[in-house]
Amino acid sequence: MNIQNVTLCGILMLCVLVSRQSYAQDSTQTNTIEIKVVSEKESLPGATVYIKSLEKGAVTDFNGIARIENVPNGEYIVSVSFVGYTPIEQSIRVPFQTPLIFYLKESESTLDAIVLQSTRSTRTIKNIPTRIEFIGAEELSEKVAMNASNIAMVLRESTGIQMQQTSLSSGNSNIRIQGLDGRYTQLLRDGFPLYSGFSSGLSILQIPPVDLKQFEIIKGSSSTLYGGGAIAGLVNMVSKTPKEDPQLDIMITQTHALGTTFNTFYAARNNTWGWTLFGSGDYQKVYDPEEDGFSNLPETKSVTVNPKLFYYPSENTTIWLGLNGTYDDRKGGDVRKIEDGENGIHQYTEENISKRLSTQAVLETKIDDQQSVTVKNSVAFFDRNLNIPDLTFEGSQWNTFTEATYKRQGQRADWVLGANLYSVSFDEDSQSLERDQKDITYGLFVNNLYDISENWILETGLRTDYAQDWGVFALPRVSLLYKLNSSFTSRIGGGLGYKIPDIFTEEAEFVSFRDVQPIDKDALNAERSYGVNLDFNYQTPLTDEIEFSINQLFYVTAIRDGLLLNTNNSAGLFQFENAEEDIVSKGAETNIKFTYKDFRWFLNYALIDTRLNYLPGNPQKPLTARHNAGSVIMYETSKWRVGFETYYTGTQILSNGIETTDFITMGLLAIRNFKWGSTFVNFENFTDRRQSRFSPLVLPPHDDPVFPEIYAPTDGFILSVGIILKPFGNEEEH
Repeated sequence: MNIQNVTLCGILMLCVLVSRQSYAQDSTQTNTIEIKVVSEKESLPGATVYIKSLEKGAVTDFNGIARIENVPNGEYIVSVSFVGYTPIEQSIRVPFQTPLIFYLKESESTLDAIVLQSTRSTRTIKNIPTRIEFIGAEELSEKVAMNASNIAMVLRESTGIQMQQTSLSSGNSNIRIQGLDGRYTQLLRDGFPLYSGFSSGLSILQIPPVDLKQFEIIKGSSSTLYGGGAIAGLVNMVSKTPKEDPQLDIMITQTHALGTTFNTFYAARNNTWGWTLFGSGDYQKVYDPEEDGFSNLPETKSVTVNPKLFYYPSENTTIWLGLNGTYDDRKGGDVRKIEDGENGIHQYTEENISKRLSTQAVLETKIDDQQSVTVKNSVAFFDRNLNIPDLTFEGSQWNTFTEATYKRQGQRADWVLGANLYSVSFDEDSQSLERDQKDITYGLFVNNLYDISENWILETGLRTDYAQDWGVFALPRVSLLYKLNSSFTSRIGGGLGYKIPDIFTEEAEFVSFRDVQPIDKDALNAERSYGVNLDFNYQTPLTDEIEFSINQLFYVTAIRDGLLLNTNNSAGLFQFENAEEDIVSKGAETNIKFTYKDFRWFLNYALIDTRLNYLPGNPQKPLTARHNAGSVIMYETSKWRVGFETYYTGTQILSNGIETTDFITMGLLAIRNFKWGSTFVNFENFTDRRQSRFSPLVLPPHDDPVFPEIYAPTDGFILSVGIILKPFGNEEEH
């Protein structure tokens, strides 16, 4: 080998060594990479960018940029996710010369795609300034398994809502939103006023939830949208409608407290016609867990039938007719009197028999892509008979409701204009008191939604009602929505409200209407209110698998000329008067949600500060817990749904000034889905917290007992098991 060849080989070897050294240095070189995440319109702060092979990730900043350090050269799979958007995966090569931008699309499965009926708008929930709480079909099915006989369970576990039991013997309950009495909440079904005040506590108990697909709850004054009575808010229950595929649900529930509930729902549709049929039956044997001789659950016989017929003459028009009939008989009190009819000291019983029949008629038609007209009418008859020793309260009531609305949806503004007529006629069967009452209310309203910009949406409304014998009520409202980005939004809104007086208050219910004087229209004023809500919403991924969201609400509602039931000491009678000072309810609600794979964890807290300013010292309203908190952990797959609940109720003040004991209740629910349906078991209040453990529920004498105010559960632990048959298939099972 000559010198020239040796030199050439040396040069080649040196090149190889240099090349290898250069490659080694390049493979160990690290980089700081930047990835920007955007939607169709804006950057997405709070999105998660993750490289699984390196176990490295980052969250995008205010400008939507994520920075990941110490990334070696090479090729990687990057996953990008954000709450409410479809996650994506993409291959990248590091280093890269041009900035990487990932585009995410909104997921169709989120609540953002939900259109709510109670707003009278066609906009989705994320584009409405009015704050609305939504309970969908998934959560509703869990509550149905807990209690299929009425909607009390659905509402009781919502933040800031209290189910106030007014009678131990009958089990009557009233809904309280943010510490205000039940008469200040408007109950709607498919936009129809479901009950007037005459129903009192029975209204909640007479609504089985099996044929409902969603709940919409607006807290704060909503009188501009739905007239008098919506001072504290409204609850709109939306019924299931027929789909192309037929649906048949058969549900049977049995409790260890000897309660049996049977529900069936059927729906079907062809091109022109559709129909639904719902039937419910509930039987409860008298139940006395303390064995003190008095019922904690009354003997109950309840039947509900609700057929509906739908007609679709064209793609733009729907006509439907509905008929609802309910019979409810509740008898509680002395157990031996109920079961054996014994006399002697076994004399006290309370029996409530109520009958309700109502019709609904709706015409909905689209004039074009932007305009539509809806006309609806309802006629309802309600009859109630209350019997206790030495007292019978009996009366019937006719309600009518007629409404016509015009909607127009523009590029930046939506309009709703409407008029309605609402009449109430109550006729009491009494020879000693003249408590009959007739009221007619005419209303005109207009509501506007306006997109100021991509970040600001304004909602304004005005209703003018004329109530015979009570005058004219002008009810403005305004709400403003601010959307900083997809992670943060805020709403502020307020309005005025009113309520026409009637005798059906919680105080009158507590004394069984005994010696309650009629409404004096010449001496009383209608109750008026004003209220403001402010809330903040924030959601973000904490990691690539854990999502977090929080909603914080602050509110204040004041009622002027509040209706009070006071004792006339000279005659020993009860008469209604207007409060000289306001009733003011203010507070805060916090709702937090964590999501991890198949697990969801909900945390809530409610501060309710309801003050009676017409009393010395402005005391807290009786039977209103200032502090309430809850925790719900859910595990959900296509086959299983398991939930564990814990609720805390703080101390309350009774009417006599005594402070009650705070308490904690717990529940456990398990649902197993099959192709043919589901089975479930529910351990409600399995720690058996009930008021009798803290204070007596019944005071002597036995033949004429005294019933203290109710501030805690009275029935204690209830075990229920059930089965849901779905002959046409179970959508939950995949």
